[in-house]
Amino acid sequence: MAAAFSSAVVVALFCLVAAHGCCGCGFLPDLFCYPPPPAPTTNVPATNVPATSVPASNSSSGGSNADDGSWIAARATWYGAPNGAGPYDNGGACGFKNVNLPPFSAMISCGNQPLFKDGKGCGSCYQIRCVAHRACSGVPETVIITDMNYYPVSRYHFDLSGTAFGGMAKYGRNDELRHAGIIDMQFKRVPCQYPGLTVTFRVQHGSNPNYLAILVEYEDGDGDAVQVDIMESRLPDRVPTGFWTPMRESWGSIWRLDRNRPLQGPFSLRVTDESGRSLVANQVIPAFWQPNAPYRSFVQFDETLPTSLVTSGANSVASGASRRLVLPMYSSPHTYLWRSVRSILAV
Repeated sequence: MAAAFSSAVVVALFCLVAAHGCCGCGFLPDLFCYPPPPAPTTNVPATNVPATSVPASNSSSGGSNADDGSWIAARATWYGAPNGAGPYDNGGACGFKNVNLPPFSAMISCGNQPLFKDGKGCGSCYQIRCVAHRACSGVPETVIITDMNYYPVSRYHFDLSGTAFGGMAKYGRNDELRHAGIIDMQFKRVPCQYPGLTVTFRVQHGSNPNYLAILVEYEDGDGDAVQVDIMESRLPDRVPTGFWTPMRESWGSIWRLDRNRPLQGPFSLRVTDESGRSLVANQVIPAFWQPNAPYRSFVQFDETLPTSLVTSGANSVASGASRRLVLPMYSSPHTYLWRSVRSILAV
């Protein structure tokens, strides 16, 4: 059995040689010849913000909370147009735009402080339902926190879009439920799911060579970002410097970096969610970025993997094999394949 496995590995290596050619170290393709880059050091350590009243979607804390499967009592109101997406500019205090369109599809809500969390709750997903009013269907709907509720009427207060509020009603009774005004409801935290989307970074208007502001969106799992770190590149070869610099939360889900010198791209970004999971988007923002432009990464949070694995790989763009393999996609295919092959050969 061992001999058969070894033969299969040898055949695979020669196939790769034929497909990729040879590199400077002799006879193997670049994929195998690249030595692992040195692990970048962190000039200022990133800090994770502890969960507040409503823990992260994969939290294992006990008690009656939004993550152990139990429903929590809250109150709901709605604002904006009856069939709208809340704010008339389709935005909100989190910085997300066009929340009337997919993937938000107007199913959004303002959250008071235990939900909004000074912006670190932006992007969090909750199932909501109402059962007390005669027009309530009792069927759960999922909403995303995109705005801040400054005038709560209860400990947990969801100020929903007209669409989301009416979504809790029985068929054909949406307006009847909306006419109720303030209603009792229930909620619980659930993992966010953005099928077909990866974590996206949108450079904000006003960014310039010395100031970079970035909106983080479409994170699966917790859906939020409690810390974002950035790595510049060095000239003239534009390879990563190896040093992470924490960005500062500007407002909502927007993070910024100010410098008294021009920033050097391309930029790698490391995002940490409320559960402590981190991922790295390697050189996701190009050197010649454009304001108001979105830059999609090749990475996404994977809720099926243990937190410890994802966290252990969060300290560098190219850390150990088991660390990189916990994420399904990377913006550097050669680096990803190199880790994969090393992992297989180590079995």
